Amino acid sequence: KRKVKLILLDDQTNPNTSVNNVQQLITQDHVNAVLGSCTDSLVEPDALIANRMGVPFVTPCAATNTFGATAHWTWAWDLFFNSENLTETPFNTADELGLKAKTNSRVAIIHSNGKNENIIGTVEWPAWAKKHGWKVVYNTAVPPTQTQFTSSLQAAKAANADMLLVVISPPGAIALRKQMVSVGYNPKILVEEEGGEPLQFAQALGKLANGVMVGGYWDPSFPFPGAKQLMAEFEAQTHQTGSQHIADTYTAAQILLQAIARAGSLDKTAINNQIGKTNGMFAVGHIHFNAQHTSTLPMVEEQWQNGKNVIIAPTNRATAKVIFPLPPNG
Repeated sequence: KRKVKLILLDDQTNPNTSVNNVQQLITQDHVNAVLGSCTDSLVEPDALIANRMGVPFVTPCAATNTFGATAHWTWAWDLFFNSENLTETPFNTADELGLKAKTNSRVAIIHSNGKNENIIGTVEWPAWAKKHGWKVVYNTAVPPTQTQFTSSLQAAKAANADMLLVVISPPGAIALRKQMVSVGYNPKILVEEEGGEPLQFAQALGKLANGVMVGGYWDPSFPFPGAKQLMAEFEAQTHQTGSQHIADTYTAAQILLQAIARAGSLDKTAINNQIGKTNGMFAVGHIHFNAQHTSTLPMVEEQWQNGKNVIIAPTNRATAKVIFPLPPNG
């Protein structure tokens, strides 16, 4: 048996820093494998480095449809949700919970101009809006690192959009929610993907996070082995509130360590081959990688309520009632 040394490097939510970290881990630290970061704009550049340098790379937190189409993967593996499922979920939720009938069916979109975020904002959300009977009245792209959204929010307000859909990194998502108050923009539904996922989003915003929706893929209430225990142990050990990200990141590490154990070796090819043979139930659900090196998790709609992410749809998996409309000041 071998001891495992875990090296943690802070990517500062910066793709350039993240890529440099992966290069350092491989060329200077001579790691046997890499565990990925979070969000497509960080994960995919990192995975390309590992793939080129022949090092096993297991990651959560990159949309499986776009990750799978980014490259012909040999060494990189991804478990997360499909962005097409993610982007339809707010519209499905509005239909199932009867929210659409209480709005003017007008939607505004603010999205990062990163590759995958651009697809979400310019292709997927507009397509689902049309299918579900919503009218896109405002749509704008912003740089991934932008944190000033006053003009965009004023335009969305002027367009009288009752639903605002946002996909941007955490610093931007936090800043945008605060600036909504300053410009007096009060849509009835606010969805913040990517930046609205981490627990730090709710911690930074306090009451202002209440009512914000975000696509979800895990909850300790799900009937997966170790799901409830994972949340309990995480909160007991860290004294922090757990979020859905503890499940996919925990599972990524499990997959890697189990592959190393099955390989019985630190040979990178042997480890990589065993990662590809993963097929079983984990705390996040069933994982089985396809030919594109991805394993897709099913979606639910979550909402921040009093510092916790609760499930509001579909109703057969809900753990709380929806907050509607969005409280202007939390």
